[in-house]
Amino acid sequence: MTASLEQRWQQLRADWPPGSKLLAVSKGHPAESIRTLAGFGQVDFGESRLQEALPKQELLGDLALRWHYIGRLQSNKVRGVVRAFSVIHSVDSLALAERIARIAEEENRRPELLLQVKLREDPNKGGWSVTALEQAWTSLQTLPSVSFVGLMTMAPQDLPLEGRLSLFEECRALADRLGLPECSMGMSGDWRQAACAGATWLRLGSVLFGTRLHPASAD
Repeated sequence: MTASLEQRWQQLRADWPPGSKLLAVSKGHPAESIRTLAGFGQVDFGESRLQEALPKQELLGDLALRWHYIGRLQSNKVRGVVRAFSVIHSVDSLALAERIARIAEEENRRPELLLQVKLREDPNKGGWSVTALEQAWTSLQTLPSVSFVGLMTMAPQDLPLEGRLSLFEECRALADRLGLPECSMGMSGDWRQAACAGATWLRLGSVLFGTRLHPASAD
């Protein structure tokens, strides 16, 4: 028998590591499921496509939810994302950060930003190298209307769990060197390793919601 959303939620809460927060990755799932989780006390939800997120946000406008943008952010979507999301997890270049800052100032918004770092070779993912991020860090800190709060990283799909633990530890160490409190890392298949390495946000989709109703990129 397939576990219900409530059963999966309760099991996760029973196993939940101290010091980590749950980001419920709701992309590919209906507003009704988000409302159900909100009824259990979940506040933070992650979406990766603006055109999917906006109708859900309208349907759930009566709830005090915090929306996180976790997808790759194209420059032509920045204004819409800045308007609709409080937190952006996928800032992968100085040019993108500058654009977000400029538009946030125009929109009188102050989003929290996480810088996406790429710590292993992976043709399917973008992100800063350690060297590039350290070189740009002074410039990033001068940008107005944004708050840099942490780093985000994803492990290559073929990386074994022990390798993922090492990668997550590197991300945590880099965040500490930069004085950033948050680390968004770990998904449905490797969240325990991320928690052990010091993740503060664990991005969980399928292990929480079950199978998606329509295709989307892997969580």
